[in-house]
Amino acid sequence: MFKLLVSICVFLLPAVLSASEEAKDPYMNALVKELDRSFTGLKNAEKTPLYYLGYELTVSKSHYLAAKSGALDTDSAYNTNTLDIDMRVGAMALDNTHQGKGSMAWANYSQSQDLPVALEGDEDAIRARIWEYTDRAFKKAEENFTKVKMNKAVTAAEDDPSPDFSTAPAEHFYETVTLPEPDLGAWTQRLKEHSARLAGYSYIYDSGVYLQYENENRYLVNSDGTRVKTGNNYITLTYYLTSRTTDGMEISRGEHYNTDTFEGLPSVEKVNADMDRSILELKALKEAPVVEPYSGPAILKARAAGVYFHEIIGHRLEGHRQKLEDSGQTFAKKVGQKVTSEIVSLYDDATLRDFRGTPLRGYYRYDDEGVKARRVTLVENGVLKGFLMNRSPIRGFPVSNGHGRRSSGLPTVARMGNTIMKASVTTTYPELRKQLLDECRKQNKPFGLIFEDISGGFTNTNRGGAQAFKVLPLMVYKAYTDGRPDELVRGVDIVGTPITSFAKIQAAADDDAVFNGTCGAESGWVPVSSVSPSVLISEMEVEKSQKSQQRPPVLKPPLHDKDIPAPPQEPGAAGGK
Repeated sequence: MFKLLVSICVFLLPAVLSASEEAKDPYMNALVKELDRSFTGLKNAEKTPLYYLGYELTVSKSHYLAAKSGALDTDSAYNTNTLDIDMRVGAMALDNTHQGKGSMAWANYSQSQDLPVALEGDEDAIRARIWEYTDRAFKKAEENFTKVKMNKAVTAAEDDPSPDFSTAPAEHFYETVTLPEPDLGAWTQRLKEHSARLAGYSYIYDSGVYLQYENENRYLVNSDGTRVKTGNNYITLTYYLTSRTTDGMEISRGEHYNTDTFEGLPSVEKVNADMDRSILELKALKEAPVVEPYSGPAILKARAAGVYFHEIIGHRLEGHRQKLEDSGQTFAKKVGQKVTSEIVSLYDDATLRDFRGTPLRGYYRYDDEGVKARRVTLVENGVLKGFLMNRSPIRGFPVSNGHGRRSSGLPTVARMGNTIMKASVTTTYPELRKQLLDECRKQNKPFGLIFEDISGGFTNTNRGGAQAFKVLPLMVYKAYTDGRPDELVRGVDIVGTPITSFAKIQAAADDDAVFNGTCGAESGWVPVSSVSPSVLISEMEVEKSQKSQQRPPVLKPPLHDKDIPAPPQEPGAAGGK
């Protein structure tokens, strides 16, 4: 699942400290000392041995400023220190994390995680909390391992008998990522002025502007010998505006800006100009007709295509899904086979900080199992080459490639970072649009669809449900074969099944763009990016969007009785061309 309305991840140059600075770090000292003490004391404490212990401590400092209708709405700052414990008893071949079957599926993952730790750097206080949580996790792991053995004894054999865990190199890296405080007074005034600009239109029912930033440093230590401190900064400046049509459909526009410094955020003039465009687009959407269900040629503009690749194939190439008994395993046995057009190559590279100057939210140095990030080829010239892997092996892929990820409180699984589609043959966007119309004529379709902007999407990978995906467009245009101007429409969602849809890609433009967002799955919400050019798909299916039955407000907003005139429309501001 991919979501746009989130904080955007950016990265300052870290402060790489000396060995002496690391030695004086109370958090690292507490983690290492308690790890060594706990592992030594617990590994043979029970009949089932403890064979692996890992700690991840996340130290986070966040601030959220929001304004509505010209007034400050929220000013919230908070710091958190949370501990996650990876406790494995048994052996790599079979341990307490093994997924159960039937009613026990995923139940064994419950252990002591996402736990508060002292905010002050008091080594003794930190160690006391780690000791308390470790004892609880160890007892839970022993209990779960007993359940795993019982479950295996009474259920059918698994198709993929790969081990539950794999070896990984011991890593040693230390950096501290810092984020200087911005001028909060200046930013508060700026947000108030931006939000007042959006309050001047009676058809905008809700709007706001917010600045959110977070400085996060992660400590990763484990019984393999890994000792890592690394971090990221997350910053976003966002505005949004929403309305409702007479038939009850919620519509929205907005923009998100991310950068690696506060000085790099866009100017007041740039944001105001984008707001003017969004105001016009929202008004046009309010008056736009609803599209009936359709199947035919379509273009996904670059950022929209990034979400499309994330949903239709990205999740299905996450390694653990290839052996989970309740997963659809769509591509598990297709390595070496052609799965899409030969022009398409797909890879995931979390080591990339930016793409052509745009920060990538999915960047990280080490994953949440302490494995170094690296580039992984997934599809090459249309042929499936591999999967994203954490330390849970699958048939043919015995080790991690640095994609074990989670949000605090959940177990790591294989997840995307920066997923990038690279087309070997490209053309200009105007030529791609011409190819769209040619394909429409070939199929006797009076129009094709152009998807300009997308909010996100989701996909189902479980066997119990349809192996399908849904992508949620915000701005869609009909492109007519008879030469009529493109027509803005609303009310459709992109739907389909991955194998069929992936095979329908025909051509790509040379206009690569970045979609930054947050992806939700069983290991929680993690920052991700997708990069893609615009693509032409020979057949795409859309269905009607869900909508409420609520009427628009009976009265206009109380701040005014009539609309302030909209700013003049810039050329091409509301066109699909």
